[in-house]
Amino acid sequence: MRNINIAASLFAVAFTAAAWAEELAAPTGEVLLTVSGNVEHTNVDATAQFDMELLEQLPVTQFETATIWTEGTHVFEGVELAALVEQLGLEGETLFASAINDYTVEIPFSDAAEGGPIVAYRLDGKEMSVREKGPLWIIYPYDKSSDYQTEVIYSRSIWQLDRIESR
Repeated sequence: MRNINIAASLFAVAFTAAAWAEELAAPTGEVLLTVSGNVEHTNVDATAQFDMELLEQLPVTQFETATIWTEGTHVFEGVELAALVEQLGLEGETLFASAINDYTVEIPFSDAAEGGPIVAYRLDGKEMSVREKGPLWIIYPYDKSSDYQTEVIYSRSIWQLDRIESR
């Protein structure tokens, strides 16, 4: 009986993920992130737009790390960049991430790896204000590896993120 329940649970999770990928709901709240370019799964005018509720429906990842912009270590929570790429069916070589002030960085698709950067929407359990580098901030797990402690990686850690374009 237990094996049947486990199998049914796994089927429900897989079905929910597949249904989500096919039908991305339109945001009902303030749009925090717009993803454009080579996007397979869209919801508004050939883009994928997310409010906080839609972002929170994606698989959640969190890690603790220090940054060069904050004191001490902090817990960052959000969606793995790899999961966002997979869920939306993004294709290309480069992700162009832009901030509210139009600052843009290029992130190679190779960075969107499991255990890599996240699009963080919480810092120490609280949503981030614009003043606190939010509401979205691409954070790498800097303390995980010295590979993440380079000027190149730091330059890709864009805060006040509001747009991603895949090319």
